[in-house]
Amino acid sequence: MGDMTEIPDRDSLQSGPSALRLLIGAHLRRLREAAGVTREAAAYTIRGSQSKISRMEAGRTSFKPRDVTDLLLLYGVRDQAERDSLLALVAQANVPRWWQEYRDVVPDWFEPYLGLEQDAALIRGYAVQFVPALLQTEGYAREVLRSSHEGEPAERVERLLAVRLRRRRILDPPAPRKLWAVLDEGVLHRRVGDEETMRAQLEHLARMAERPHVTLQVFPFSAGAALGGGGPVTLLRFAQEGLGDMVYAEHLTGAQFFTKEAEVRPYRHLLNELGVHAPPPAETPAILRGIIARL
Repeated sequence: MGDMTEIPDRDSLQSGPSALRLLIGAHLRRLREAAGVTREAAAYTIRGSQSKISRMEAGRTSFKPRDVTDLLLLYGVRDQAERDSLLALVAQANVPRWWQEYRDVVPDWFEPYLGLEQDAALIRGYAVQFVPALLQTEGYAREVLRSSHEGEPAERVERLLAVRLRRRRILDPPAPRKLWAVLDEGVLHRRVGDEETMRAQLEHLARMAERPHVTLQVFPFSAGAALGGGGPVTLLRFAQEGLGDMVYAEHLTGAQFFTKEAEVRPYRHLLNELGVHAPPPAETPAILRGIIARL
């Protein structure tokens, strides 16, 4: 992720707290490095640890206004307008998000992704096993969650379902995010639930494919496995110039974020190649209708 060259003013930001934390953290790191202050000295100033400074600069934690004020003084930021602007962003970044009421079911490793997903301007993904969460119907999502949380109380599954359904709102007006998803053809043939559930899911995909801000492609069996190998991956792109693309790769018990350009580039290339070798988006509704007809 590239360093910020300047901190945008509050009115120019169109993202939520997660992206703001990344911007604030990058800005604090730049100020610290420009002032020649070590992480150890910064940590001493705010009565914390070097790891806390690292978490702050990486945007992986909330910011206490007092800590930020003390750091700005240490870094030699004397301009009151600049300090007030950054502290205003801190206050905005600390606003609780909607999923806080679901903390009992949202794992700690997934919470950062929820924030970044909400704040992204474009979400690109490759799905290899299930329909992407943002495109799942209620019935399909319930079956996926039941199978992945087998043996757990039904109440927990329903709360997880509520989180998944709430996430879908970012694709709705008045300010829908752009979504570009490539689905391995196997996703569309893998039976989840009964025939009615699958039919409803495929019909939903066909409708979503008609939306101007949603791009859906199907990577066919005939294309082979050279490009389509590996697991699912999501790339997030943000409107802010100070934030580079991020890649999110989820596994059974956790997830990884890749933010360095050298790490992100191969995944961006993979998604681009998948898009090139899959039939164009305009053909997706017909592909889906053909599968529906064969159910």
